[in-house]
Amino acid sequence: MRIITWNINSVRARLGIVEKLLTEYAPDVLCLQETKVQDHMFPTGFFEDLGYPHLAIHGQKSHHGVATASKLPFDDSFKIDWCGKGDARHIAVKLPTGQVVHNFYVPAGGDEPNPDVNEKFAHKLDFLAEMKEWSSALEDDCILVGDLNIAPYEEDVWDHKKLLKVVSHTPIETDTMLELIKTHDWVDVMREFEPLPAKLYSWWSYRARDWDAADKGRRLDHIWLSPSLKSAPTKVEVLRSARGWEKPSDHAPVLMDIDL
Repeated sequence: MRIITWNINSVRARLGIVEKLLTEYAPDVLCLQETKVQDHMFPTGFFEDLGYPHLAIHGQKSHHGVATASKLPFDDSFKIDWCGKGDARHIAVKLPTGQVVHNFYVPAGGDEPNPDVNEKFAHKLDFLAEMKEWSSALEDDCILVGDLNIAPYEEDVWDHKKLLKVVSHTPIETDTMLELIKTHDWVDVMREFEPLPAKLYSWWSYRARDWDAADKGRRLDHIWLSPSLKSAPTKVEVLRSARGWEKPSDHAPVLMDIDL
């Protein structure tokens, strides 16, 4: 099975590169984040025409939003309202093989890494705290994917020292993410295939004139597996070239082939 996760940064604005991804890489399951569209306006016909008739969507107007599109039927789908805010930041599907795929869009956290003065950063920390509690109680074989908006390791950012006070790589965020990983003994599968101390990024800012040459990236997108699935993946790859496609997202898709 091939699973791809991608923060698309508005699905309706980027249908051209979504089609390119589906055509060239043919995932069985595509997990999108930041779809920025209400459920009734989601382009379901587009996905059906491309061979992805099975959709689980959780959207809202202009903000956030997650969607999972599949060639295969789901046994079940559900969503969790994290922090009781009504934000569309999670959708889960149960695969015919029994595993549950959780598709997340964790809050970015704003610009100021101080929860006392920045409500967005406080929300991010509350969201992660709820994820830790949820994760510690998980019993199913799970695949967790998505834009988690944290680069946990020094090698997950282009310059560790310069980004220590930048949201997504502050110590409180990175420490919390590593604690979250421990709650379920999650397997950080991207780092299984590209071990530390190799640099590994999935996001490059729109601000860079030449993002590829500057290469000031961060690894904000993740794929984690329950311990029981540790030996199941056969390939993991950041599809860096997609960051250079026409009208791109600032995130690259992350691909995993897994034997289920």
